[in-house]
Amino acid sequence: MIKTVLHKGFAVLMTCLVLFSTVYFTIEKHFCGDVLIDVSVFSEAQNCGMKTGTVMHKESCCKDEVNVVTGQRELKFSSFDDLDFVQQQFVTAFSYAFINLFEGLEQQIVPHKDYSPPNLVADILVLDQVFII
Repeated sequence: MIKTVLHKGFAVLMTCLVLFSTVYFTIEKHFCGDVLIDVSVFSEAQNCGMKTGTVMHKESCCKDEVNVVTGQRELKFSSFDDLDFVQQQFVTAFSYAFINLFEGLEQQIVPHKDYSPPNLVADILVLDQVFII
């Protein structure tokens, strides 16, 4: 059972790793002067409402900054045969040791399971006058 849970856990982890390494997204920031007004991921950032390029102000104090985070375009598929002999030996030894690490224990045998303690005839602590203070 633990092997199936570990197998499924590693499969989900690897799927998430491939998904997040290949995703593209943009981060848009809107500045008014030196003050950051809005930050947006996956959509357009809202502006501060100031009109750009009026007659009195030829330049706008606002600026937009767009950062594009790119993922991998192509994934390389490799097999066990692409590794050299030393790497193959290491992977084989590591996987063998890792799989055998999680072997389950056999059923424990408790030799005194059916043993019942003897009946007490007298309270030994009182007879020996040993009291916990």
